[in-house]
Amino acid sequence: MSPDLDLTAVPTGPNPLRKLLDLDGRVFETAAARHWPGAERVLPRLSRSANHGVLWFATAAAMAASRTPRGRRAAVRGLASLGLASLTINTLGKRSVRRARPVLDPVPLVRRLKRQPITTSFPSGHAASAAAFATGVALESPAWGAAVAPAAVSVAASRVYTGVHFPSDVLAGAALGVGAAFLVRRLVPTRAQLWRPARPRTEAPALPEGEGLVMVANRASGTADRVRALHAALPGAELVECAPEEVADELEKAAARATVLGVCGGDGTVNAAARVALRHGLPLAVLPGGTLNHFAYDLGVEDERALARAVRHGEAVRVDVGRFRTADDEGLFLNTLSLGVYPELVRARDRWSHRIGGWSAGVLGALRVLRADQHPLEMELGGERRPMWLLFVGNGVYHRMGLAPGRRTDLADGLLDVRVVHGSRRPALRLLAAAAAGPLTRSPAHAATQVNRLRLTGLAAGTPLAFDGEVTPVSGDVTLEKLPEALTVYRPLTPAI
Repeated sequence: MSPDLDLTAVPTGPNPLRKLLDLDGRVFETAAARHWPGAERVLPRLSRSANHGVLWFATAAAMAASRTPRGRRAAVRGLASLGLASLTINTLGKRSVRRARPVLDPVPLVRRLKRQPITTSFPSGHAASAAAFATGVALESPAWGAAVAPAAVSVAASRVYTGVHFPSDVLAGAALGVGAAFLVRRLVPTRAQLWRPARPRTEAPALPEGEGLVMVANRASGTADRVRALHAALPGAELVECAPEEVADELEKAAARATVLGVCGGDGTVNAAARVALRHGLPLAVLPGGTLNHFAYDLGVEDERALARAVRHGEAVRVDVGRFRTADDEGLFLNTLSLGVYPELVRARDRWSHRIGGWSAGVLGALRVLRADQHPLEMELGGERRPMWLLFVGNGVYHRMGLAPGRRTDLADGLLDVRVVHGSRRPALRLLAAAAAGPLTRSPAHAATQVNRLRLTGLAAGTPLAFDGEVTPVSGDVTLEKLPEALTVYRPLTPAI
């Protein structure tokens, strides 16, 4: 094994590395001798606040508190990038290059930190964390990145200003931090990378002030602030807030007087609005207001600003709708339909969500379902009777990039995305293996295919079927099919910055 590099043991003479180190030392001394107006009160405190990433965790919390999906994603990406940079610095960087800290003699006493670091100097961990966090945030949201960048640059500069690092330490740390952020982006793509051009585009009313838009909001979704913000952006729109049990009636009333039907709520509420919009031949404007909001996010509508922009300019697309039919009933699904353990998970989640929140209830429901002593579902699929733990059907093909969860990039592809987890004694290992393996796999445990029509037979009476977060009992034969480009939906043609 080769020995670690010791920058204090560089031989004298005409050596390129020695010249660079001498230049580095001169720049450090120049910075120490220079008067930085007002910096004595700011930079040392800022440098201390970044110890152990405290400054960046607080910044991420503030971004998450903005309650915008882009802000939350940017905060998570920034912290993930910071974590990777810190891990690399502490396991490789500091141990590979043993460089002594600068001599503090040229640095005025007022600038020096009260507690001096004891680790080696190269590279700067503070600079790496600052650059990683700021770059990660900017890759997800340029606007948030611009807001965070001044603090990141100041933290990096403070390490030279306070005398704890040479300039090259800071530059190397910053380069490592930027690299960490791009590596995280490679593993988990940003929303901009997943964005696909809107298709197929279609004509929809352009409502500059929102006149003719009637927005029905499910009061239980807790999105009063978002609905009011939409009304501020589209003052001519009519807003109707109602209780969950009143949503269906209010949607029908709104459709009778609307040019555009709007809805704010979770996927179940959006499903109800889609049914009404199809019956009345109206375009649909969807404002996300639930826990998951799969349909709105796959459309590219993350908040009221994106929706308002699309409505003002009449930016819209036609999307497919999934339909299931039994001998006695039929329904629509915009996102997914499933049989097996997932409907039980939805029921468990709904029992707890009003107490502990949607995400926590979902995790609790999954643990209860996987640990329960259950028997696989029996049904006939493709002419063969099979036991299975899960049948998942997506309205459109779900793609995966890197480690990111599957998302739809085309809502009018004419396909049903069918995934099956075959039955065995216990569901947990097979379900986890299917989730980890990705969408297009085939094995004794799970399989996937894409069709435009599917027929299931032999379902026992009362078999629970989940669709867009709702659960209904079915029995006998179930036919699943696509309604190609059946629904007109507002969608911004370009991603928000």
